[in-house]
Amino acid sequence: MDPEDLRDEIPAVDDTVYLNTGASGPSPRPVVEAATDFLERHEYEAHAAGEPYGMAYHEIGAAREHVAEFVGADTDDLALTNSTADGLSRVAAAVDFEPGETVVYTDLEHPAGILPWERAADVHGLDTQVLETEAGRIDMDAVKDAVSDASLLCVSSLSWNYGTRLPVSEIVDVAHDAGTRVVVDAVQSPGQHPVDVAEWGADAVAGAGHKWVLGLWGAGFLHVDSDFAAALEPRRASYRSVDDPSAPGCELSEGAQKLEIGTVSPAPHVALGTAIDRIRAVGLDTVQARIERLTDRLKEGLGDRLLSPREYESGLVTFRADDPEALVERLGDEGVVIRSLPDGTVRASIHVFNTAADVDRLLGAL
Repeated sequence: MDPEDLRDEIPAVDDTVYLNTGASGPSPRPVVEAATDFLERHEYEAHAAGEPYGMAYHEIGAAREHVAEFVGADTDDLALTNSTADGLSRVAAAVDFEPGETVVYTDLEHPAGILPWERAADVHGLDTQVLETEAGRIDMDAVKDAVSDASLLCVSSLSWNYGTRLPVSEIVDVAHDAGTRVVVDAVQSPGQHPVDVAEWGADAVAGAGHKWVLGLWGAGFLHVDSDFAAALEPRRASYRSVDDPSAPGCELSEGAQKLEIGTVSPAPHVALGTAIDRIRAVGLDTVQARIERLTDRLKEGLGDRLLSPREYESGLVTFRADDPEALVERLGDEGVVIRSLPDGTVRASIHVFNTAADVDRLLGAL
């Protein structure tokens, strides 16, 4: 599939220069249609046939297989969630912490990768520590020191504020050598570059499809290594958390699905399958090559305002602005959508559906 054909399927970019996929990606028509088609079949046909639950569970199973294949996971190790934040929170609430244990997260984390651990600290009497980085770079000696007496480390695969790729596999190896679990916020990775959670080797990886995969809100996923899953003690459970809902007591499922609860709409995950197919049809090699070419163009135009790495790492490009909020508002009025960040910078997100004209429009507006 040609990137221009994908662009033609995205109504949001018909009259707008959309450069904010790092926050939320605009969905192609077929993705939205997949959700609405499922809803109609479920509400009209499945109910008439007396099989609303059967149809829903079938679609949930199909979606699980679709996502698992896309990120290199085993279906038994994959839970379907509402979002990345939801997945991280489910893990944080299920770890059987002891008072006084230490949890570390980096200063690159989104609030979704901070608040669950701070809440766990309040509940369990934990110590939280922040691993400082430099311009989106993580020092491996600092990682080694940080995990030496920590029980868990939370780290992003790709920083939301600089657009830097972090060496997840290397971080996991160092942490595991110290006996420290690793939980990864991977939301900025799927749809930008290949993801193989097995290769990363982390204990848990949380992600979602509403950014670079161009899916709908509500389609998250959580990969949990089988050994880590066995050690988790979820505080919440229901009929999707167990293998046999009618059995006495509450015998939780052995894998990641012990973290699922009950009735949810499969529509976002059905749509996620279509979104994954769209990205695959374009090809991740094409995605990366086009993003690299367009971000090079943008970075050259930004000059010394650029804060992200000059060399290509992702489609996230952060830069300085005198008044970020005012700039974002003015550009929005001109039909150019970017975003400000909490640290007083501005970020543009370049995806495969963007064009050189989009980049030039932003630079011209700046």
